[in-house]
Amino acid sequence: MNESVLLFSVITTLLYAVGTVGFLIYVIRTEKVIHRIAYGFLLAGFLSHTLGLAMLVSQLRQMPVTTLPQTFSLFAWAIVGSYLAFQLKFNIRILGTFVSPLAVVFMLLSSAIPGRVIPNSQLFKSFWLTLHVATMFIGMAIFALAFCAGIMYLLQERQIKSKSFGLLYRRLPSLEVLDSLNYVCLTFGFPLITIGLISGFVYAGAVWQSFWHWDPKQILSVVTWLIYAVLLHERLAVGWRGRRAAIMAIIGFSVILVTFVGTSVILEVHHSFKLG
Repeated sequence: MNESVLLFSVITTLLYAVGTVGFLIYVIRTEKVIHRIAYGFLLAGFLSHTLGLAMLVSQLRQMPVTTLPQTFSLFAWAIVGSYLAFQLKFNIRILGTFVSPLAVVFMLLSSAIPGRVIPNSQLFKSFWLTLHVATMFIGMAIFALAFCAGIMYLLQERQIKSKSFGLLYRRLPSLEVLDSLNYVCLTFGFPLITIGLISGFVYAGAVWQSFWHWDPKQILSVVTWLIYAVLLHERLAVGWRGRRAAIMAIIGFSVILVTFVGTSVILEVHHSFKLG
């Protein structure tokens, strides 16, 4: 990573961090101006992040997913971008309080974890890899929003049942709105990770002459897909709503974190991009 890309990474992390502080302050003092400032910092961070990634892609001439720092940074970008898009529809101001810390954590991880230098290769310029990365990262980012909506749902439900109408009760939206956000995230995220899995299998077949390798990340990715497939089926066929859907959204994203972070850091897998 050259100095320009590194500078954009530092600026982005700082902007996301300031935005996160602003959102936390908004929980205490629900003034619109505080939310606008926090949202502005997050948006500025996203623009800085986009420019930094564009510069990195221009330098690498391939997808920026060959090292862990690159993938963590890309995931943070996808999370913030998904939040900004969904906020336009739902306008849930407190959602940023739950989403922005995730972006900060992944940006810090991208800076803290060393990454091996991977030489440029035609393998990383495949259409199938581009499709796989784009759909999987955006799909996972949308499920991060569903994860946040699930946490907010459980918090709000607990306060209602206990009749403890404290600070968060007045800040959180209704259970219906949170359940609706969860469902919309599911309907957008599930097709994306489905396309991501299929394109990933096609890419694996082209590169390693086999669609399946019993790779830990492959196995957990399929497990993740099954969790969300069950959730979508139960919502459509059985009418699952509310608490069950919220818990499943939390479980699903927890498996994503294990798949995305755990296997990459701990295990040697094909997704480590060891060539040859």
